[in-house]
Amino acid sequence: MTYRAPVRDLAFCLTAVAGIDDLAATGAFPDYDGDVLGAVLEAAGQFSEGVLAPLNRPGDLAGATYANGAVTAAPGFADAYRQFAEGGWTGLAAPAHAGGQALPKALELAAYETVHSANMAFGLCPMLSLAAIEAIEEHGTEHQKTAYLPRMVSGEWTGAMCLTEPQAGSDLGALTATATPNGDGTYALTGQKIYITWGDHDATDNIVHMVLARLPDAPPGPKGISLFLANKRIVHQDGSLGDRNSFRPVGIEHKLGIHASPTCVMSYEGATAELVGRPHEGLAHMFTMMNAARVGVGVEGVGIAERAYQHALAYALDRRQGRSVWTGEAGAPIFDHPEVRRTLAVMKARIEAARAICLSTGVAADMARHADTDEARTHWKRREDILTPIAKAWSTDMGVDVASQGVQIHGGMGFVEETGAAQFYRDARIAPIYEGTNGIQAMDLVGRKLSQDGGASARAIIAEMTATLKDMGGLYAGKPLERFAAGIEAVQDATLWLLDAKADAGRQADVLAAADAYLKLMGDVIGGWMLAKGALAAKAKLAAGDGEPAWLEGKIALYEIYAANVLGHCSSRLAAVGQGGALLQRMTKEALGAA
Repeated sequence: MTYRAPVRDLAFCLTAVAGIDDLAATGAFPDYDGDVLGAVLEAAGQFSEGVLAPLNRPGDLAGATYANGAVTAAPGFADAYRQFAEGGWTGLAAPAHAGGQALPKALELAAYETVHSANMAFGLCPMLSLAAIEAIEEHGTEHQKTAYLPRMVSGEWTGAMCLTEPQAGSDLGALTATATPNGDGTYALTGQKIYITWGDHDATDNIVHMVLARLPDAPPGPKGISLFLANKRIVHQDGSLGDRNSFRPVGIEHKLGIHASPTCVMSYEGATAELVGRPHEGLAHMFTMMNAARVGVGVEGVGIAERAYQHALAYALDRRQGRSVWTGEAGAPIFDHPEVRRTLAVMKARIEAARAICLSTGVAADMARHADTDEARTHWKRREDILTPIAKAWSTDMGVDVASQGVQIHGGMGFVEETGAAQFYRDARIAPIYEGTNGIQAMDLVGRKLSQDGGASARAIIAEMTATLKDMGGLYAGKPLERFAAGIEAVQDATLWLLDAKADAGRQADVLAAADAYLKLMGDVIGGWMLAKGALAAKAKLAAGDGEPAWLEGKIALYEIYAANVLGHCSSRLAAVGQGGALLQRMTKEALGAA
């Protein structure tokens, strides 16, 4: 089945739900308007459809390869990357002083959704470059910004994030890589990193590695970590490339999915590196990169779900079996079986909810930088902070679920590799693990983000959802309204329960036991809010005669599908929030059946 970029859905989400047009009022994006939005999405869609999508299945079959200390990208990927760079796609939201187009982050995220849908393994490479660009822009020296940003923004060089070590996993405080001063302002970087996505490849001449390591005088734990920049090839003062630096891949992982994305084990053997930012504050600096990547991974979840959904919908319309309960037709498309159509509708509704959460996070990030007042910037920064773990975790869990349902729609044909449905499921499974597992995102939400302002950010979202609920009275009645109201009440109750628990030092286990359920509850209800906003906008467009009626009616119906199939489960989420740590403590290894 051929991929088609959902340009109309993306544009609607950006303008009618995420509020991208509010950015124009800040004056920070003089080159942005509705025409630019349309042009960027159309061009991104065409590139993703025409260049990246045809490489997806061959890339999965061939994979990236490793030999003699070097990685070769899957066939066609290096040429596709060069076309991607020439098209300026790495510089959409990058600063103009570095050669970027300085467009809104949310527009970049929307464009990249099409990339991840078309070819998730490919999309990981530029996504990490975008995160490295943000880290250097925020924390780099003027020399580093001048030397590296223009070539990364142009796509001439790519970036890689190098955190994990075999003994440390997600516990970055346990990493042991070292950086010893060379006496000339540079450092000798030594250690091993694992799971380094696109850590080596042949698509560009240089790769900028952002590496966490310890200085000789570093204190133990996370407070002793610094951030370093190491190039695959030595960069001379004039910007020319010299000899290969002293680090190399020693292999690539054999993975469940994303076979065309090389996941490298990297060995640093006294490699020349530069300090980025302040000594011993590398973890805080790296979070700039990680937070950017977290929203990007959320969009990745949306993208792979969209691809799996399109694949399943096409199959359901083509595959004939049984009698239609609506038309009576024998040998009808399975699309006419209510359970198949319900499944597809729920898939579509959850995708649109996740898309809106991610793009709204992008708008919040731009408003946090460019709103008119300090008070407004603080408000939007807190909104960005609280939405980021939800965008990452809820959207990627959704991506796995939707890809799984895509296999189910295909039946036995989905479980075999020939139809392609299985690849989307295999590829989707990594996203909930990336950039801090979704359990870590949940702990971040309840541990830091919820209480950073005493719960004010969560209360602000609750207030806005309540206002939207009131606006919906002229569009829905009965259960669709009741379920949203019950969802809002569940979020409010869960938030108050958590804030009370966090105020008691003896209830840390209760808070952590509630984390996953709370994030899922927040995602479910905020997702419903986003679809409700879309439905209200669709109603206004229908009244104005602006747009295709059947498509706009679909936006109104999608909210009802979501309310029945997702919001209806909020009470069980709330129950899980309140289960408490003592119950889990009773589940000893013996109780769980360990030998």
